[in-house]
Amino acid sequence: MESIGADASTREMTAVRVSLLDSFRGCGISAMATATRIDREELSRRILMPQYLRFAMRRAIRSKDVAAAETTTGLLEGDEKEGAEAPMVVFINSKSGGRHGPELKQRLVQLMGEEQVFNLKEVKPDEFVQYGLGALELLAANGDQCAKETREKIRVVVAGGDGTVGWLLGSLGELNKQGREPIPPVSVIPLGTGNDLSRSFGWGGSFPLAWKSAVKRSLHRASNGPICRLDSWQVSIMMPAGGVVELPYSLKSIEECTLDKGLVTQDPLPEKFNCFGGVFYNYFSIGMDAQVAYGFHHLRNERPYLAQGPIANKLIYSGYSCTQGWFFTPCVSTPGLRGLSNILRIHIKRVGSAEWEQIRVPSNVRSIVCLNLHNYASGRHPWGNLSPEYLERRGFVEANADDGLLEIFGLKHGWHASFVMVELISAKHIAQAAAIRFEVRGGDWTQSFMQMDGEPWKQPLDQEFSTYVEMKRVGCKEMVAVFSSVRNALSVLSKDLKSRLFAAVLDHSLLQPQESESKRWKTDKAHDAV
Repeated sequence: MESIGADASTREMTAVRVSLLDSFRGCGISAMATATRIDREELSRRILMPQYLRFAMRRAIRSKDVAAAETTTGLLEGDEKEGAEAPMVVFINSKSGGRHGPELKQRLVQLMGEEQVFNLKEVKPDEFVQYGLGALELLAANGDQCAKETREKIRVVVAGGDGTVGWLLGSLGELNKQGREPIPPVSVIPLGTGNDLSRSFGWGGSFPLAWKSAVKRSLHRASNGPICRLDSWQVSIMMPAGGVVELPYSLKSIEECTLDKGLVTQDPLPEKFNCFGGVFYNYFSIGMDAQVAYGFHHLRNERPYLAQGPIANKLIYSGYSCTQGWFFTPCVSTPGLRGLSNILRIHIKRVGSAEWEQIRVPSNVRSIVCLNLHNYASGRHPWGNLSPEYLERRGFVEANADDGLLEIFGLKHGWHASFVMVELISAKHIAQAAAIRFEVRGGDWTQSFMQMDGEPWKQPLDQEFSTYVEMKRVGCKEMVAVFSSVRNALSVLSKDLKSRLFAAVLDHSLLQPQESESKRWKTDKAHDAV
């Protein structure tokens, strides 16, 4: 008995120690203590584009005319046309990271020049795609070899949260539709509250205290990190005309919206309807969690002085969770309004099936999440690490970022969500799906709340006609990854790639030290695989 108690005590102390170490790393203390100095001139040489190309991109973006890029080629006669090894541009969301955008931009300008750093308040991602990259493509088509190599090698860094990263990935996805390849890979400087996309690819969950040196390390890692792929999911929303929706950046109004003809709607469609479309990479959710996020976003916009960083943001999130009924509404509100089953029908296509199937919405679930990556709500793992026996019994497969499937789970209320977030239990598993359709009708509800990758909105509901939300996979995007451990790497890789990487581990050739706080892939085998 004493031995068992001692073992339990040891495990508890080990868990506490690991938790403390993770907290220190998140604050940047580990980085300050062990960071290796990065030569500034060498970094600039790797990422700084030739001056005439920087000016060409800037002129094209400012004038919103790709042809304006040609007027800069003769202005800089002394500029050497030698491309960088890893040309790079950075986008900054000044609302994220405790509103330190101006200071961060100033630091980045010192390292890589003003023309390669964009504030999202001034230059939108779609403008960069259309005019900035268009300028490089025009010069390359005119025989400029340096412009051609720069366009092929360029990487994009996003300084912001999950919503900002998703916004930029969605804009870059237009390149694929237009046949303008290659699509630049993306890396992240985490400035948001949750930073789940950043966590999933090894970029960390928070912006460290030693941020000036951390910026230089992030650019260095982004210039030579390996590339992984993740699924992108197209969302189409069709709602009865007349409702007013304040769209997030991740959604745009579209002229036509056609539902999958393989599934016949049970109820009549309205004569007039509005359509919206967008792309997400981590999660789509409906219900109470989106309502809390919506309240936080509005407070941040109305009172920006309250949102001074991730810790303050999470405290505000907690306050909204209590005041908006996430914990207490089941005890006091109308019973018919407690669960999403009152307003929601779900149809899915299962693994390897072309047929739509209706699945039951649990009566006590107040939030439903469709998850692509492992991380949700600041690095939590609500789907859990499921045993092979459980997977087989439920008809599930192992979840990966590039498996073409979404994991659908539910949260019952605040108390249930709290236990899920501290990973004492898993969320309520509902299904895995290759395509999903939500059918939402108001009844006693006049509105619902939805969000994609941390960008929430209020969705009006009609009592007579349904609102349809359809999700389907549209392809893969590239993310620059920096893995701090084999476990971190394997968490986002597919089964086939895992087996190949395990073979590399047995040969002692997979991981080589890059810096004291991270590892990078060195073997050609690992680079080719990723």
